[in-house]
Amino acid sequence: MNWTDERVERLKKLWADGLSASQIAAQLGGVSRNAVIGKVHRLNLPGRAKSGGQASVRTKRTTAAPRAPAYAGRTAAQATRTVSRSSGGAALQQQVDAVAVEEIDTRPTEDVVVPISRRLTLVELSERTCKWPIGDPLQEGFHFCGNDSGEASPYCGYHAKLAFQPSSERRRAR
Repeated sequence: MNWTDERVERLKKLWADGLSASQIAAQLGGVSRNAVIGKVHRLNLPGRAKSGGQASVRTKRTTAAPRAPAYAGRTAAQATRTVSRSSGGAALQQQVDAVAVEEIDTRPTEDVVVPISRRLTLVELSERTCKWPIGDPLQEGFHFCGNDSGEASPYCGYHAKLAFQPSSERRRAR
């Protein structure tokens, strides 16, 4: 199918009249909806307003409502806000309950003493030393913890607790 000058002029007229690409394709015959859309884009014809409802106008808020702090104390704060959204050209308003997330205490439950690092290099490590890296490996001050580790772990007690957290604690932290 070739786009003759006559067919292009008819396409322009039907497009300006507000017909859909499917309707134009049916009237022209022998051409698909996608071919009509492609030709419209190649001709840089102006777009049309969407039919079937009100055009939704978005405006910016100039003054924002004061927000409650995300972690206000230890109790969860509740707020209700109205959310507007458009669905099929009609604006819908819906009341949504928003609940602030409760602050999670990430400190360990028992008193933990952070060990003083022995500052060992890679060649100084043995089977019984903690292999927890400290610092950036590309920087001058990089070293390993080097404290005594258990037989079953590559890390000392402190770093083993950091590395191997029970799955129930990880879920709770999220």
